[in-house]
Amino acid sequence: MQSVCTVNQTVKYLGKKWMLLIILELYKGEGYTLRFTEIKERLPGITAKVLSARLKELEEEGLVEKHVDAETVPVRSEYTLTASGLGLVEVIKDIKRWALRWKIENRVCGAQDCHDCAL
Repeated sequence: MQSVCTVNQTVKYLGKKWMLLIILELYKGEGYTLRFTEIKERLPGITAKVLSARLKELEEEGLVEKHVDAETVPVRSEYTLTASGLGLVEVIKDIKRWALRWKIENRVCGAQDCHDCAL
């Protein structure tokens, strides 16, 4: 597959560790919005440096919007899924539906559903 292929580029981007999990946590937030610290608390094991880098990448690609309230101390940063980000959640839901069918058909696992990702 050529590096200019859109599928290749998308998988390379979204395949980065934590990327999809950050999107799913934002989806679970009220109004699809969470503060930086809330995201970090919901993703045990992620470092502040990696979370900051991933959020910046998501913002640059138009999947997330950053809102800064400089009037509070400390400064409050909130992140919200954009319409494009919500569109990606729909793709993730499709992947989940496929994965559940695949698991059942191939008896990979006995689980019928998973509520952790709220999809």
